[in-house]
Amino acid sequence: MIKPRSPSLSIWMFGALLAVAMPAAQAQAQAQAQAKPQTPPRATSPAQTPLTAPLPGMGTKAANTGTAPQDLPSTQILSDTLHYDDTRKKSVFTGNVVVTRGLMTLYADKLELNEDAQGNQVGVATANKGKMVTIKQQRPDTFELIEGTGLRGEYDSSKNEIDLIGQAVVTRYVCGKQFDTIRGERVRYNDKLGTYEAVGGPTSSAPGGRVRSIVEPRARSDAAIAECRKTNAAKGR
Repeated sequence: MIKPRSPSLSIWMFGALLAVAMPAAQAQAQAQAQAKPQTPPRATSPAQTPLTAPLPGMGTKAANTGTAPQDLPSTQILSDTLHYDDTRKKSVFTGNVVVTRGLMTLYADKLELNEDAQGNQVGVATANKGKMVTIKQQRPDTFELIEGTGLRGEYDSSKNEIDLIGQAVVTRYVCGKQFDTIRGERVRYNDKLGTYEAVGGPTSSAPGGRVRSIVEPRARSDAAIAECRKTNAAKGR
């Protein structure tokens, strides 16, 4: 198990992206049912699903932390098609799926969301052959970009776990320069515990099916952040 040295490698936002999509898809399905019949859009026209609902249970958390619901970041899902099954509590987004929440963005070719009777959600993001599921998080205050890729992404809200599976790579960039990197067949992040696990295997992105971690000294990345901040200040940014 690998404990992160800083909160930079925070893939947990993937869970936040997925957790808001189910109630929004239900609202969209109800609105469509009440509307007059319309000519279905052509397959080449992307379906845009703006999601602004807070996460399930976020109302209590927001009250405890002093964060008002209107201050929570909105989420938007773009896709070519959307199918929602109210009976099975399942949503399927397909075709050039782009999920954006705050400074976090998920790219996939297909996103499936399922919800059980207790409200727990399981989300699976997949990519077409030759492509990867990609998660990017901007951290403008420290000039950082966190990028995670894998053949598949999975989220289980009951366990607070997010997995990138198959040729998984998580990389941290500072001011455009690559710093920390974790490679394996599966990289798992537990949101509740704040821990990482990397596992090797036949589809590992590291040589020999192993886990490979490259971590730069913290002092070096801090120096890069300071230099980037100094350069931007000189340019008046």
